[in-house]
Amino acid sequence: MLAVSMMTASAFAQRTAVTANKAGDNWYVGINAGAATPTNKFGDAGFFKGFSPEVGVRVGKNLTTVFGLALDVNAYFLNKTDSKSCFGSKTFINATDFDLLGTFNLSNLFAGYQGQPRAFEVIGLIGGGYSRAWAEKQGGINAKAALDFAFNLGAAKAWQVYIEPGIILGEPSPMYANPFRKNLGDKWNGAISLKAGVNYKFGTSNGTHNFKVEELRDQAEIDALNAKINELRSDVDSKNGQLNAANQTINDLKKKLADCEARPTTAAVIEKTETVLQPIVIFRQGKSTIDAAQYASVEMVAKYLRNHKDSKVLVRGYASPEGNAELNQKLSEARAAAVKTALVKRYKIAADRITTEGLGATDKLSEEVDFNRVAMFVDTTK
Repeated sequence: MLAVSMMTASAFAQRTAVTANKAGDNWYVGINAGAATPTNKFGDAGFFKGFSPEVGVRVGKNLTTVFGLALDVNAYFLNKTDSKSCFGSKTFINATDFDLLGTFNLSNLFAGYQGQPRAFEVIGLIGGGYSRAWAEKQGGINAKAALDFAFNLGAAKAWQVYIEPGIILGEPSPMYANPFRKNLGDKWNGAISLKAGVNYKFGTSNGTHNFKVEELRDQAEIDALNAKINELRSDVDSKNGQLNAANQTINDLKKKLADCEARPTTAAVIEKTETVLQPIVIFRQGKSTIDAAQYASVEMVAKYLRNHKDSKVLVRGYASPEGNAELNQKLSEARAAAVKTALVKRYKIAADRITTEGLGATDKLSEEVDFNRVAMFVDTTK
């Protein structure tokens, strides 16, 4: 009942969400040593007159950041060699007790858990168990309460050193529940102890030796993130549709270009004997910007100019015959200028090696209307 009530209290006190505590998590083991003295006077021994050395072993598990359980086993040694020994025994181990304790981290209870143990903590222990006086072969139940002043050491806070004052009480005779018992009528028998100990906390499934704070998000934030994800997915789908359409257009233009290149050229297109470079740049209807796929032709001319340091080229721009003649003239000039700008800025060709000319609308370059919206290159070196 004590354990259940303490766990209930610690559930309210645990203000910070932590990662799941698995069965193998948050276990520790430790040893301790100190001395105990009787709470009642008997024989020639009494309070501060009959200290008995003690050693103990502790195994525990922290169930929450506040509450835990621990098994304590302690042995009390003979401190006198005569029959008036403090605890009435001539055996080497005078008495032992086995206690199941609830541990209560008061620092975390009142100040909350900060993600790792504090350098200094106060921990309460309370519970009970069985005590045995070996020389007189008597034993019974006992109650135990203690307070740990604990220091957590190391970067991982895996080691804990503590100083523990405590008290052990047994029931009145004839239960003789405490190893420090004497037949004192209705008086409670017991001992006060002071000891120091060290615990080692084993590693946990969260990668540390202690509880780890859970990174939580509220539902409103999760809903907002999901909405943003859906919005981005919609944008991606839209961009994919546009990209597919652009790729289809490029593929169609490439096919038309291949068909055009396969046809024999006619001398009538050239007004005088000129050296016309093979690459041409195709433009979309009404546009003077160079499509990404057309930069391959511009790059071929740039490579030619780099390989022939003294060469110069004339860029001629054309427009297809649809639309206003004045507009087509300006469009053909803009197309030639766009190609020159690409050669100068993108491929670092000197501007004085390139001249431009806009020849307006034409339908003589190709039977295909699309292939009249072009820029062509003429070698003007000679």
